[in-house]
Amino acid sequence: MAVWTLVVALPAGASGSEGPILLGAVTRPEIEETMPDWLSEAMAAEPDLEAADRLLQAVIGAEVVIYLGTWCDDSRRELARLWWALDSLGVDEPSQVSYVAVDRSMTEPADQVAGVDLIRVPTIVVKRGGNELGRIVEESPHGIEIDLLALLTGEARGTITASEDLLIEEADSQP
Repeated sequence: MAVWTLVVALPAGASGSEGPILLGAVTRPEIEETMPDWLSEAMAAEPDLEAADRLLQAVIGAEVVIYLGTWCDDSRRELARLWWALDSLGVDEPSQVSYVAVDRSMTEPADQVAGVDLIRVPTIVVKRGGNELGRIVEESPHGIEIDLLALLTGEARGTITASEDLLIEEADSQP
């Protein structure tokens, strides 16, 4: 698997969050260094620390891939809340969590998004044994740490989102 990070400067006046766009496999420290305002967003979050603590055990044996856009306000909000929950517990991020930064069209880096079917970011994909258990798309309805825990424990499956238009689209596509 190729691991690379590319920083692209946005022109002045670009829509969405101002600043550079990261692409490819990234780490939390790289995101925080490039997007320092994401840290201040975390301070506004009020995460469920009990759920976050349980999440640390539930993630064992799983794979969590977070597809995000450094240009995306939803990515900033959801990741800030998750990071604040983990930081409040005084723990490091689980090694089972990885990040892939994507472009605005969500087609690059092509080798890392192929077959993922991204329609919005952030998209948090949870797998066990190579099989997808579910995903959280764009906005977590109950709090990222609570919904991620539900996927990891099997209490929830499929797509979790607070975006009503995504729920309508998914219902329309069911047979």
